[in-house]
Amino acid sequence: MRLLRNLGVISILTLLSRIAGLAREILTAARLGAGPIADTFFQAMTIPNTFRRVLAEGAFNAAFVPLYARELEDKDRAEADRFASEALSFMATFTALLVIVFQVFAPWLAYIFFPGRVGDPDGLALAVLLLQIMMPYLLAMVVTALISGGLNSNGRFAMAAGAPVLLNIAMIAVLFFNPGPPGELVIWLAVSVTASGVLQVALLWTAAMRAKLRLRLLPPKLTPRVKRLLALGIPGALAASAMQVNVVVTSSIATLEEGARSWLNYAERLYQLPLGMIGIAMGIALLPNLTRRVRSGDDEGGRFAMNRAVEVSLALTLPAAFAFLVIPDLITAGLYQRGQFTAADTSNTAVALAIAGLGLPAFVLVKVLAPGFFAREDTKTPMRFALIAVAVNFVFALTLFFGGLGFIGLAIASSLAGWVNAGLLAVTLRARGVLRIDARLLRTVPKLLLASMIMAGAIWALARWMPGLMSGVLPFVPSHLLAMVSMGLVVCAGLGVFAAASLALGAVRIGELAEALKPRRDTKALPASDS
Repeated sequence: MRLLRNLGVISILTLLSRIAGLAREILTAARLGAGPIADTFFQAMTIPNTFRRVLAEGAFNAAFVPLYARELEDKDRAEADRFASEALSFMATFTALLVIVFQVFAPWLAYIFFPGRVGDPDGLALAVLLLQIMMPYLLAMVVTALISGGLNSNGRFAMAAGAPVLLNIAMIAVLFFNPGPPGELVIWLAVSVTASGVLQVALLWTAAMRAKLRLRLLPPKLTPRVKRLLALGIPGALAASAMQVNVVVTSSIATLEEGARSWLNYAERLYQLPLGMIGIAMGIALLPNLTRRVRSGDDEGGRFAMNRAVEVSLALTLPAAFAFLVIPDLITAGLYQRGQFTAADTSNTAVALAIAGLGLPAFVLVKVLAPGFFAREDTKTPMRFALIAVAVNFVFALTLFFGGLGFIGLAIASSLAGWVNAGLLAVTLRARGVLRIDARLLRTVPKLLLASMIMAGAIWALARWMPGLMSGVLPFVPSHLLAMVSMGLVVCAGLGVFAAASLALGAVRIGELAEALKPRRDTKALPASDS
């Protein structure tokens, strides 16, 4: 199945980027811990990242890819490249103006995004400086998003999926050399963020030239094709970035509780690992596949592809969700508890991680179900559902946070909003006949749930005696290294138990995997349900 092979390429490279990101967070936790300076840095980084997903990933994945693919099919490459150049020029100009607005008005915008720093002149000044340094990163990401969309539409996934690792490499370099105290360190980290954006643009532009994509910067104009892109992209951007809007809402509120923004960030990095590996990768690989099937009238093949996407996504996220629920303290301590990151930080981050585990399957399902609308150039329906989810998150975040739960209420609100969004998407696709759950998926999901529960029981038991065993076997090894080794052994054992249980229950069949990975010489000759 070509979808699975494309997914494998993207997932492996995205996984490498996420692992590098996790290494970055481990170093950050040791250097900064969870306090006012760390809270300010994480919140400042959230702003360009959120706009990146709204203006870049959301808009181009939802609108640019189908329109560019149509240009490639209906016209010649030169015309498709001109459309890409028109889109690049317009979006880059708009984003540059937005960046300038943030540079000028950052001292006032800080009161909105950093409410916890109000009343702290030094903290507010640091927030303004970090925001001004990192906002140009947004412009670089819009350019890379368009180039990535063009490369993906031409079947070149590797470079676009691997480019984000440059961000992690740049930040790890700064953290490794540790140029000064926390207040100075975060400024250098902010500089490394923007510098990595420039490097990503250079890398992908070179890849595009080698792939014979002729992109140019033209005078920005609202051509008919750009208008069509905006008509589809604006609602699509909002829909595809619903979770990120939730993140910026909860993160702004979190600055009111010292350390909360950091605890939520460290937990987010952990659940983003499986989410990035399968959710984003599935969305990128599935959208072009569904778009081609819709244009060719292959509704049956489209439904088959979506069922398999749901199946693969749940197979990879359910065990992670159960692990976050039953051993969040072991995972958090093993990865983060050292240097400036205290046992109290571990406890609070573990609570946030366990709650995030409840929402992880929903976050992935949103990535899988949304392309069912985007492939049909319907971006308004997901936008409405995304806005409903944002409203749910906002109401519950405020109610629970100020109702006495603090940052725990923010985590609950985010997971709840994810399930509301996923549920609305699924019900609507089913009502339209786009999503029809087939017999194979109905058989597989209960088996995956049972395999995940078996794994959860095994790792819960192992987590209770593994640290004590390790300290007895290796009494002279530092405690933080013992915690990491214990966590690694328990997680690896859990993966083995889940794999064995899945095979024993028939949730995963080796024959089906081998058939899916087998190369196809003539995909046109295959039945719709097999390609």
